[in-house]
Amino acid sequence: MAGATARDGVVSTRDSILRATLKVVGEVGVGGLTNRRIVAAAGVSLGTLTYHFPSQTELLREAMLLFAEEETAKLTAIVDAHRAKGLSLEQGAAVVEQVIEQLPFGTDELAPHELYLQAARDPALREASSRCFAAYDDLATAILRALGVTEPERLAGPVVALIAGLQLRRFSTGVDVPAAEPLMMLLRGAQV
Repeated sequence: MAGATARDGVVSTRDSILRATLKVVGEVGVGGLTNRRIVAAAGVSLGTLTYHFPSQTELLREAMLLFAEEETAKLTAIVDAHRAKGLSLEQGAAVVEQVIEQLPFGTDELAPHELYLQAARDPALREASSRCFAAYDDLATAILRALGVTEPERLAGPVVALIAGLQLRRFSTGVDVPAAEPLMMLLRGAQV
């Protein structure tokens, strides 16, 4: 019993460090990420940080994977809630638009974009970035298949790219960008 509690504490400490890393990255970017900022945000000692994550690359990789895992789980729950409704393509696109509109404009949502850009600069992060996008592609494939789209695997990547691009535009301009119409244009164009 005590072993499980100690292990839970280690998981909780690692989790706190990863969440603090995402918070700091969202606030100041990867370039402003320091161990001092992370430990202050996580409420842990510098020794604890370096014990769990001996390198910044490992820390960023694990933070990126945590975000992708949680984001995919959240989106999967939304998909599952709508799956039984037998949505049309138009209704599915409207749901996607609603989900995007409900995303806050906070620093937590900026962190993954910062990490993806960092992966472009740091080859050691590319595998984690690839895993994140593979999870999004798998989710998009499942959604497209449930909507009856032919060749959902072929369209998943472009759909993910469209949504990510619309999110980036929204974050960088501060203006909501409707997603349903461009998504339908993409899907209809692919069905021709």
